[in-house]
Amino acid sequence: MVKASTTKQAWLDAAYDTFRRDGLAAVRVEPLARSLGATKGSFYWHFADRAELVAAVVARWEDEHTDAVIALAQTGGDARARLEALFAAVARLRRESARLYVEAAVEGVGDVVARVSQRRVDYLADLLVELGHDPDEARRRSLVALASVVGLGQLAAVGVRPDDPDAFTRSALAMTLS
Repeated sequence: MVKASTTKQAWLDAAYDTFRRDGLAAVRVEPLARSLGATKGSFYWHFADRAELVAAVVARWEDEHTDAVIALAQTGGDARARLEALFAAVARLRRESARLYVEAAVEGVGDVVARVSQRRVDYLADLLVELGHDPDEARRRSLVALASVVGLGQLAAVGVRPDDPDAFTRSALAMTLS
């Protein structure tokens, strides 16, 4: 049975759930329409094309995985407390970002993922500078930290995970600070 109307938010929610589970490449109009019990016409009422939907999914990813994480870390107090809050928040995130880094260019969102990545590196580097690190060294450590998060997500996709995620997070924080 086809629903009389499907909201733009319902399309976005279904697309985001698909992205989280199967990656951005799996976000396709026809399968989403089937899962929503909607028509493709409903989709085109809300979105000009798939690229617009993909952009909305990536904007939500940025909000949940960058804006919200930075906002949470900012409530932490001094730079050390904010850094610890940042690492704790990142450790709790799902790992769909790892697949997004691989798919970004093909899906037409490479520039967004690059911009978000730069924001992440800059935020962490600013915290490290505030803690007394040289700006160049802070940037290098920030890049290593981001590469570790993305790489850990890619490893998780093939079943390789840390035995103790909390201990892993503490080790990553210690290595970043040392």
